[in-house]
Parts: sequence; structure tokens; C-alpha cells
Amino acid sequence: MGEQQDRSRMTLWSVPQIQALLDLPFTDLVHQAQTIHRQYHDANAVQLSTLISVKTGGCPEDCGYCPQAARYHTGVENQDMLSLDTVVAAAQAARAEGATRFCMGAAWRGPKQRDIDKMSEIIGAVKVLGLETCATLGMLKPGQAEQLKQAGLDYYNHNLDTSPEFYEEIISTRDYQHRLDTLEEVRKAGINVCCGGIVGMGESRLARAGLIAQLANLDPYPESVPINYLVQVEGTPLYGTDPLDPFEFVRTIAAARITMPKAMVRLSAGRRQMSEAVQALCFLAGANSIFYGDKLLTTGNPETESDKALFDKLGLRTL
Repeated sequence: MGEQQDRSRMTLWSVPQIQALLDLPFTDLVHQAQTIHRQYHDANAVQLSTLISVKTGGCPEDCGYCPQAARYHTGVENQDMLSLDTVVAAAQAARAEGATRFCMGAAWRGPKQRDIDKMSEIIGAVKVLGLETCATLGMLKPGQAEQLKQAGLDYYNHNLDTSPEFYEEIISTRDYQHRLDTLEEVRKAGINVCCGGIVGMGESRLARAGLIAQLANLDPYPESVPINYLVQVEGTPLYGTDPLDPFEFVRTIAAARITMPKAMVRLSAGRRQMSEAVQALCFLAGANSIFYGDKLLTTGNPETESDKALFDKLGLRTL
């Protein structure tokens, strides 16, 4: 609790302040981020998380990046909720590969009570394995976060995606405030917040600054901040968007580290598209968590052996 109080008293960040960070010469920005990173974290340690889709496809939302939206034709087949045994087996495999956090995602606008009941059983079974538990189930109604907390949920993921100003370009089926309301429910229940966004959706640097400002000014800021590089999937509205320059992605990682010094900043979707050199720059800029494993929801992720080889080259070890 003391840490949360400390973090909530930190100075608010304005969008112009964060844009000024993003505008710095690249080496100056990365040096500043690395200096702050070393004050709060082991500079050569990375936390591993594994993500499984417990319910795939058929989502009624219209998020422009998402292949699981029912209205888009992306080749993603609807899948019923996985059984308890299937999820536990996947969690055991993830633990054996070195993951310490197991994240479970479901393509819902928001869970129904029967879904909460099933997820509570699954969360409890994964928790027994000694893994940190994380879930991303969409918007939560009052009381649902408390039920997930009682089941043993450690983290709830609910991304802001982008800045408030750019949000309507990406999603029309839910408001920005809906996302903030869910985060408030999670906080009230005493669950750690995992919240980040996606870059490379055609947004400006100003919009990226706006996203980081929203995250950094949450009270307190998230314990876990996933930064996703858009994975373009044919059939989604954002397919064909001009790809973001990799150095701009590294700049975003650095800004997240500077403005949220104690958070775990995670390289999430899009790592498969990054060279080893770009990933190394991300670690230098303050990233200290990755999604680990062969699949990330419905898109590919670097294979575990490739990750291990990269860690060896960089002298990184896992938490």
C-alpha cells in the first residue's frame, strides 16, 4: 500500500512534456530511460509472461486492429471456452518454460456471470501452480472484479489502446470512459492493473504522447504496461497501414519507462516483426517484461528457443 501511495503522489505528466521527451535526440532519450530503469529495476533481468486465449473469436466490438471481431473476415474461427484441464495443462507447460505469469484472454465485450464463475475456477487452478494470474475479459460490471480477486486473480489487463483524441478512429462500439471505468473497478477490488496500448495504428507522435500521459496519470499508474506494435491482419480495417518506424517504437518504450519508473514495461504483440537489434534497444530503453511462447492470442510470437538465444547474446536472465 505504501508503494501505491508513493506512486500516486508523483507529479502529473502533461502531453507536451511527454512529447518533448519523444522529441529528444534518440541517444539522449534512451540514456535517460536507462538511467531511471537502473534506479528501480535489475537492468539485466526480464520477466516472462505467457498468454493463452481461453475463448477466441466472435467479439461484437469493432476494434480496427482486432482479428477476433465478428464483423471482420480474418480467418479466425470462433472457439468455445477452453476446458479447465486444457488451460491448466497450458499453464503447467508455461511454467516449465520459465514463465512466472500466466495471462488468460477472452474475446468478450464483457463477461456474463456464468463466464465469471468459470474463470474463477480456472484462476484458482492456475494460482495453485505458483504462477501469477492475469486475465483480460473485457469490460467489468460492478462486483465482478471482486469475484475475480477472491478467486486469486493478481492482475487484470484492460488496455487504453491509444490517446482519447485518436480513439474514435479505431473503435466506435465502446467509449474511452468505459475503459477507465473498468480500470477503476479493478483498482477498487485490489487487483494489480495491467494497462497499455498499441502503436503503429496510423497515429501521430502527439497521439503516442497522449497515450503515455493517460497511463502515467492513472492514480496510481499501472503495475504492468504492455506496449504493443500493431500486428496487421488481413481483413481488419487497419490492414495496410504504413508501418511505424522501429525507432519510434523504442522511443515509446523509453517514454513509458521515464514516466512510470516502477512499472513492468512489456514488449507485447509485434515482437515477431522486430529484429534482435530492435528488441535489444527496447530492453536498453527500459522494457523488462515480454510475452513468451509460440502464440499470442491469434497472432504469432517469437519461439521460446529464439528468445532464449537472444537472452544469452544480451546476457539477460529471467526473473
